[in-house]
Amino acid sequence: MPTMNSRWVLLANAKRRIPTPTRRVIHTPPTPPSSSPPSTPPTTHYKITLRRSAISLGSRIQNTLVSLGIHRRFQTVYHRHGAEVAGKILKVKELVEVENVEEGMVMTKEEMGRERKARRGYKVVGGGGGGGEKRRSVI
Repeated sequence: MPTMNSRWVLLANAKRRIPTPTRRVIHTPPTPPSSSPPSTPPTTHYKITLRRSAISLGSRIQNTLVSLGIHRRFQTVYHRHGAEVAGKILKVKELVEVENVEEGMVMTKEEMGRERKARRGYKVVGGGGGGGEKRRSVI
């Protein structure tokens, strides 16, 4: 007959060993919430910019880019954090640049278009030639 170990109990009917419970539960008091609010708002969106072309890559990679809403190089799109979007980003991680941004920094297509447009009017940059001499036009 086997010897009895303090951690094991031998069942006569089942002929097998079953461990006895030896767990210890350690209770830790909950930490009180900090009184100061977080200094930066949480990031809620991915800012995805296509940096490399996918022309010579397979159709599955190209379809992944299309499903993200990216159609040309240096195009930027915003997506809310989620498992589906994160998986798509991992498929094309060599082609895109990803940043985590907060909700206030997300821009619509119209806002991005307005930001790219040139300002109306003109501005004089530099002036006079810098040497102090007068310029004369030859007629």
